[in-house]
Amino acid sequence: MRFIKLALFSIVFLFIIITCVGLLFPSTVVVSRATDIIAPKDSILALVKDINQWKQWVEGMKNDGIVVSSPTEADLAGTKVSIHSIKDYTVGSTWAGRKGTVQESSIRIYQDSISPKAVVHWQFTQKLKWYPWDRLSSMMNDKIMGEQLERNLANLRKIAEKH
Repeated sequence: MRFIKLALFSIVFLFIIITCVGLLFPSTVVVSRATDIIAPKDSILALVKDINQWKQWVEGMKNDGIVVSSPTEADLAGTKVSIHSIKDYTVGSTWAGRKGTVQESSIRIYQDSISPKAVVHWQFTQKLKWYPWDRLSSMMNDKIMGEQLERNLANLRKIAEKH
């Protein structure tokens, strides 16, 4: 009986410690990447604002399980993507995962009138709950998502600069 009490107390104490450490991490995680593309921002926007065009530059869009229901909505193998705003060369979208995780995404295109080069900035923002496993797992978001964003932006650069 004494051993069971000690084990329960240890588990509760360990959970409290891990929760406190998790609360030291930020409640919002932002992953972003940017690239320079030598192309007019209107031609880049055409590739970004229509999910049907993503098949050209977003990895995995040609896989089985990808269903594009409209230019602004798709199911990416369980992740529902919905473009909710397109204005001032910014495309805003919501990515809802199977487990209820929601991320807000924005792709911004910047270009001054003199330069032939445009800057494309892609950002994902996720608000985390207080759960320690949510907070601790967020440490890997930048590594995993960042590499995907870099590859997709490199693909976008190749496609946009061809046109």
